[in-house]
Amino acid sequence: MLLGLVGKPSSGKSTFFKSATLADVLIASYPFATIEPNHGMGYVRVKALCKELNTKCNPRTGFCTGETRFVPVELMDVAGLVQGASEGKGLGNQFLDTLRQADSFIQIVDISGTTDIEGKEGTGDPIEDVKMLENELNKWYRGIFEKVWEKLSRSLQTTKSDFAKAIATQFSGLKVTEDDVKRVLLKLKLDPEKPTSWSEEDLANFTKTLRHSTKPMIIAANKIDKPTAEENLKKLQVAFPEIKIIPCSADSELSLRQAANAKMIEYVQGDSTLKINEEKVNEKQKEALGSIQKNVLDKFGSTGVQEVLDYAIFDLLKYIAIFPAGSKLADSKGNILPDCFLLPGGSTALNFAYSLHTDIGDKFVKAIDVRTKTAVGKDHPLKNRDGIEIMTS
Repeated sequence: MLLGLVGKPSSGKSTFFKSATLADVLIASYPFATIEPNHGMGYVRVKALCKELNTKCNPRTGFCTGETRFVPVELMDVAGLVQGASEGKGLGNQFLDTLRQADSFIQIVDISGTTDIEGKEGTGDPIEDVKMLENELNKWYRGIFEKVWEKLSRSLQTTKSDFAKAIATQFSGLKVTEDDVKRVLLKLKLDPEKPTSWSEEDLANFTKTLRHSTKPMIIAANKIDKPTAEENLKKLQVAFPEIKIIPCSADSELSLRQAANAKMIEYVQGDSTLKINEEKVNEKQKEALGSIQKNVLDKFGSTGVQEVLDYAIFDLLKYIAIFPAGSKLADSKGNILPDCFLLPGGSTALNFAYSLHTDIGDKFVKAIDVRTKTAVGKDHPLKNRDGIEIMTS
């Protein structure tokens, strides 16, 4: 899956991206420092299965602390969005086209309010920033539909085709599914048999609701350690009660990740504390790290970056983590619990088998739950953190 980082220029998207991935990207205090999209791997946290099974895992991807398994997910940082992007202003066309394959959006908001709507230094309003981005994303989705709607709606009504299936096929590039379309039609009470009678408002509401369904969004209230940020956060939460908003300091997270890599501190992303290596830091560095502990970690429980990623995967997208595990818990090379897969909620044992390989799905006989040692069938619904062995013919 792919998480797309969105927001106005200079909101801290690239800093958030680098703090989550440690990828080498340009971070600058001027608009459009990012032109080509950046791709990298962040991680989400899963309670380690190895401890429960009294062993120690050896991940092929990600890592494990013994308590927590960090599973990789792909992040994409794109050019900043300005008002009018849906009509091509700024890097709008390029920005929006790269977002088609994103499964969900993480909007990075400058909660300190120190940059204007175009990302330039000055006075800004986080509420207006969110409204602007919502409006541009809704116009983008609607514009894609309007290009083909007149012809498509006539064709669907004349041929009496399956509306949900046809829309899902036409807009598969946006990751629209039949179930997505059906849910929106039901919610808005729109008649799929008479699309030519839909008003402009009907189409606008349909595309807006479909966008929220297919590209759900969380807000990372960045720069939370700056003056006026907490006051702005409260106002933003009141203005958008339907959107999850997590306070964060991407700059602090990046500093901590880099310091941990340099062995200056002991710190794992998402932790609420850090431990300073007195032999590796000078007084100035110690003071800076102490400030992060006091003003960010103690006050908010973490830098917020890890919480944003975890929420996007497990709450917004409702994915579950599944461990492929044989009777000996090891692969052919002796690696213990080397893999952990993220699957859509509601996945079955057979879905999991096919996610491993088509042949494994085709030859599925049964699955074994490694905790209970019991056999389950192909329709058995999986739960988060299940350890499953697939038996084939």
